[in-house]
Amino acid sequence: MLNVQRLRVLREVAARGSFSAAADSLSYTQSAVSQAVATLEAETGAKLIERDRKGVRPTPAGATLVAHADAILSRIEAAEAELNSILGLHGGLLRMASFPTAGNTLMPLAIARFSAAHPEVELTLAEGEPEEIAPRLRAGEFDLALLFEFHHMGDSLGRGLREVDLLEDPMHVALPAGHALARKHELSLEDLRDEAWVQTSASSACARHVVRLCHATGFDPIVSFESDDYQTVQGLVAAGVGVALIPALALTSVRDDVVVRSLTKPAPMRRVVAATSRGAGIAPAAAEMLELLQQVAADYTSR
Repeated sequence: MLNVQRLRVLREVAARGSFSAAADSLSYTQSAVSQAVATLEAETGAKLIERDRKGVRPTPAGATLVAHADAILSRIEAAEAELNSILGLHGGLLRMASFPTAGNTLMPLAIARFSAAHPEVELTLAEGEPEEIAPRLRAGEFDLALLFEFHHMGDSLGRGLREVDLLEDPMHVALPAGHALARKHELSLEDLRDEAWVQTSASSACARHVVRLCHATGFDPIVSFESDDYQTVQGLVAAGVGVALIPALALTSVRDDVVVRSLTKPAPMRRVVAATSRGAGIAPAAAEMLELLQQVAADYTSR
């Protein structure tokens, strides 16, 4: 029998015109995409994808199967949407994902409120960076996800998704308590030009944005240490080995030996959103969770 997930992979390869682009879109490895197509070809006994210098394209058999895959996947999405509307909030599964700092602040409160009101609905939560989560949300692996993106930074991660704004998350400067700059109530990036830096891993969205900001100010930050755990970042700052830019959502708990200062306007700001797929419709459980997340975000902002 044809495997639905492998049909989804074939459709993505045909639409993107390359195995690597399909892998990026689905958050798979390129080898996993190649293996899925190879398995599908073995199952059907037909060559489905042609490769040449211009990229990849479906064979006549592949094009036929892609057309059927579109119809099959659309029917599955419609069936899921109809079933969700029947079940309402009396059962079923709500699959969620979040980036770590929102998963540590906003999501737990929303989950607690939801579970108290609707104990019959099963909830799951995965964690990852927005660029990892968004493609999986578009592919139907999640029903709802918390994402962030920095203002004025080009293509939106929300492309092809429904988005609900939750809050603005500014970044602040973290300094050792005895640092000379700690006497100032507000700092500029220029003040930090000669400092050593602690930041998240170089591939992360926050680190990339910090580097862009420093370059726009006219200097290249000297990164001494990297960690994707903001408590570790605070520990390194407290030890005096560097300064850091940390988003407000990661500063709900601040060490006594770390001082936090605002950046002069316009301060770097993350836009935090709750997103759902633009598929056949939003499930009642996801709609309820969206409302709760908006309430939690409003409470957080007011505090």
